[in-house]
Amino acid sequence: MTRGIKQIEVLVAGLGNELLTDDGVGVHIVRMLQKEPPAKGVVFAEAGTAILHSQDLLEQACHVIAIDAVQTGGNPGALYLFDVDQAKLNHPATLHELGIVGVSKLIPEHARPAVTILGVEPEKIDYGMTLSPAVQDAVPRAARIVREIIAVLTRKAGCRAGFAVEDIDVRYDLSAV
Repeated sequence: MTRGIKQIEVLVAGLGNELLTDDGVGVHIVRMLQKEPPAKGVVFAEAGTAILHSQDLLEQACHVIAIDAVQTGGNPGALYLFDVDQAKLNHPATLHELGIVGVSKLIPEHARPAVTILGVEPEKIDYGMTLSPAVQDAVPRAARIVREIIAVLTRKAGCRAGFAVEDIDVRYDLSAV
């Protein structure tokens, strides 16, 4: 990568551990999105739990849409859309526990992409590779929101165009964020 030149307009990163039922919802949503070819400048990535290993990819992006399970105590399958600056930074015990918020803070500010988080309230996090019914039902709704965010971002010119939650015209539950 050439320093200072962004090569990816929008990076959609599916996060979570797909071996722990609903924790892997981000990966499941990215797989659904991958069934259609991405728009020009859009990259889909199954980051899973290896978000630290994805730092180089994050640095190449103008905007990142990170999809992950977000436990807030809300209704299972509820969707939350917020900016990374609104997320709490849990202090990890090791670098292996570093999430999207922590990794984005490791990137120098001049190279840091804008990060929007689409969270899905899990019903259960336990050993297993099948999503709970409530979270499975949320997958198509979440994919629709991601597609709309991509449309807004790719209509605007350049990396600094930005995105605001109000730019999309879908209903989502922000009550617990």
